[in-house]
Amino acid sequence: MRSHSRRIASMTAVLAAGALALAGCAKGGGGGAPQSAGGASQKPLENKAVSAISVGTAADSTGPAPEVQGAKSGGTVYMIDRDDFSHLDPGRVYVNYNSSVSHLFTRQLTAYKHDDSGNIKLVGDLATDTGTTTDNGKTWKFTLKDGLKWQDGTPITSGDIKYSFERLFADFITEGPDYAETWLVPDPKKPFRDQYKGPYDGKELDTIETPDDKTVIFHLNGLHPDFNFTVAMTGYGAVPKAQDTKQKYDKQPFSSGPYKIVSHITDKSMDLERNENWDPKTDPIRHAYPDKFHMEFGLQSQQTTERFMADAGNDKQAFTFHNPVAPERTQEVLNDPELMKRSLQGLTPFTTFYNINTKRITDVNVRKAIITAWPSKQIQQLQGGEISAGKIATTVMSPTVLGYEAFDLYNKLQKPEGDPEAAKALLAKAGNPNPTVVYAYNQTPTQEKVTVAIKEALGKAGFKVVAKPLNAGTYYDAIGPVDNKYDIYWGGWAADWPTGSTAIQPQYDGRLISDNQPNYTHLNMPEINDAIDKANAIADAAEAGKAWAAIDRQIMDQAAIVPEFYQTYFGLYGSGLGGVKFDPVEGEQSALDIFVK
Repeated sequence: MRSHSRRIASMTAVLAAGALALAGCAKGGGGGAPQSAGGASQKPLENKAVSAISVGTAADSTGPAPEVQGAKSGGTVYMIDRDDFSHLDPGRVYVNYNSSVSHLFTRQLTAYKHDDSGNIKLVGDLATDTGTTTDNGKTWKFTLKDGLKWQDGTPITSGDIKYSFERLFADFITEGPDYAETWLVPDPKKPFRDQYKGPYDGKELDTIETPDDKTVIFHLNGLHPDFNFTVAMTGYGAVPKAQDTKQKYDKQPFSSGPYKIVSHITDKSMDLERNENWDPKTDPIRHAYPDKFHMEFGLQSQQTTERFMADAGNDKQAFTFHNPVAPERTQEVLNDPELMKRSLQGLTPFTTFYNINTKRITDVNVRKAIITAWPSKQIQQLQGGEISAGKIATTVMSPTVLGYEAFDLYNKLQKPEGDPEAAKALLAKAGNPNPTVVYAYNQTPTQEKVTVAIKEALGKAGFKVVAKPLNAGTYYDAIGPVDNKYDIYWGGWAADWPTGSTAIQPQYDGRLISDNQPNYTHLNMPEINDAIDKANAIADAAEAGKAWAAIDRQIMDQAAIVPEFYQTYFGLYGSGLGGVKFDPVEGEQSALDIFVK
């Protein structure tokens, strides 16, 4: 499955940029408590769940979205950022940056509703609720709301939803998620396009049933009790058959949301105007306060930071989806109370870590010694400190995942610089006081310094570290083979939706081990594999969360990774805007509540 491509793509871009932190690619450095409506705090982020994630009711799924205090309609909002959107066709949207803007004009069956206390609920978006299943997630039924319309005023029907999933099988749609496609064909182990070619030859997908214009029923090939989370991905957004221009649809999708695209000049700008046929009474998460959005591309973080700090002209009404505060200006912003009033801070879905190759380092006590001796604090400082690098992590799952539980098996928060004496005791227990380990790293100036810190810290515990520099452009090609020659190497991950199934299974299910797949630790523990199966079969989201948290602890007890950071975001926006909020699901700024003061 392509479940890891969205995440690996971001990580590859980071490696190419010569940094381990995600500050330059949609997930930025930051610090301070997350704010609900644009205020700021300089208190450090804590390693705890920043949001309570739950499944909402039909009442929670009813529009309109709660009014934003002080909001008013009118005006133009300006968005300034580094990159144009690589894809806007929902089926080709996977990267968070593309998803963030798509929320303005693409709707799915379900979506996430945020409140001012940081709670997140999965709610019905186009659907009246989050769907129903009577067989633990093999069959899912959704009912569409009344009053749903496309931008031309035609109704959105169950046939549109079915078609939206069918077209994902087309050979030109290769960039988006492929969970549903794999689950909607007879055999999930065979390529899904070998079993269905898409709707363009007139054939329908018989595993999606539409008994009437309001009802859509999915018949999956296995149990997927969090399928209602799956269909909240923008990659499963609605596309009308009558407006499907195939490859051309990627530049100007047809709107089901509050705005529509009126102009898009590649790599330069994009303009949105209100979609008059969007009915706020059908939408529990979106507002349409501004008359227009004007989006400008080609600006690095240094440039956007300077413009936000100057706060002149149209930049007073500007925000950015993903550009963080430039690291070299971070302290200046933190020391300015007026700038901090219009800053956003929070934990993103991304975690970073160092994979320990369990196929090569087979003694769990040696692996535990690596974690215990690891210089987490020194690495954080070398990458700009907590604001730029992130919070020191101690778990597999991010605090943004449902069921996350805080624990610290290796005392990393108390001794983040490493504990060589405790590590020596573990090596003695292993009967191997001076093991040699091969550490592979991205060859950049910063990572050369990080490597020195790692060699020094592990050396104090008795390890001999052999450092192997790798080229950023081929980093994942080098560590991807199961028989790679490295013991420790960096990686990163974010769940495709905030449950443990996409946070843990792709990386730690031993049955999925093969070349260039995301189980880079090569961990294959039957008890963990069995626990994954049991967790996947739990229908209740809260109970499933507890099961995934227990698996998280199992993985950490096996010392398969050295957790590095929970990635943080720290950004600015113009003084003339209100309702600018941080979205912990996307890890970026959100435009859904934004208004011109």
